[in-house]
Amino acid sequence: MTAQDEPMEDQWVDDRAGPVVRPYAMTRGRTQPKRGTFDRIALVTATVMTAMPDVGMEPEHLAIVRMCQRPLSVAELAAHLDLPLGTVRVMLGDLLDRRLVQVREPHPAGTRPDTDIIEAAINGLRAL
Repeated sequence: MTAQDEPMEDQWVDDRAGPVVRPYAMTRGRTQPKRGTFDRIALVTATVMTAMPDVGMEPEHLAIVRMCQRPLSVAELAAHLDLPLGTVRVMLGDLLDRRLVQVREPHPAGTRPDTDIIEAAINGLRAL
């Protein structure tokens, strides 16, 4: 029996995984977040304890808010949710628009303090 021969309801259920929902259905076909770029190592923290289900929010949106009561990286969220990184980024953009999360992007490598400043600070501390 091929997938075309199966009743429609059986095509969307996997015995081991339960109902199958394609990632593009969760994002309504969007491939880019409305806002933000979300580096893989950016830290995401929820700004609320729990989020109320709202129009346009998927269960995964609510799961992100629950998981981010402590900071988690974007890559960790994707792994915990078992979703592609792009899908998680789109969902984070939705949550950022609703002010349900805050995202701390990593500092670019070129913005590190100059070693002369660090040495001067160490020397100043030693002088105390």
